[in-house]
Amino acid sequence: MSKVEDFLSVSEEQEIVEAIRLAELKTSGEIRVHIEKTSKGDAYNRALDVFHALKMDNTKLQNGVLIYVAVEEKTFVIYGDKGINDIVGINFWNSTKDIIQSHFKSGNFKQGLIEGILKCGEQLQQHFPYSDLDTNELSNTISKG
Repeated sequence: MSKVEDFLSVSEEQEIVEAIRLAELKTSGEIRVHIEKTSKGDAYNRALDVFHALKMDNTKLQNGVLIYVAVEEKTFVIYGDKGINDIVGINFWNSTKDIIQSHFKSGNFKQGLIEGILKCGEQLQQHFPYSDLDTNELSNTISKG
């Protein structure tokens, strides 16, 4: 098995997808997780490429958040679209990164992703509350490269 397949078990992936679903219940925002073996260079630039490839830049309110993980390089990037970035400060992204990183350092990847997702959901809910007109614009499944 590749490192991507070893990163999370099937049940852990299901728990992460459920965390995404729960985080999105009270917001129009969209959260995705993408995992791949390597970024083949700069992880931030790769996260941006994945963000566009997953069409996360097509959300109505520009409120998509991608958590990108490059397993081999042991790195991750949290990338928020313009709508959310214009509202939350760098401290929010740094504190979310710190939560994920603390769990990753101890090898608890699932919990790190879940807590990061839920924290993103709280901010999205605060600034982009759910309305009856909202639809789930993007899949909640974990994408892999």
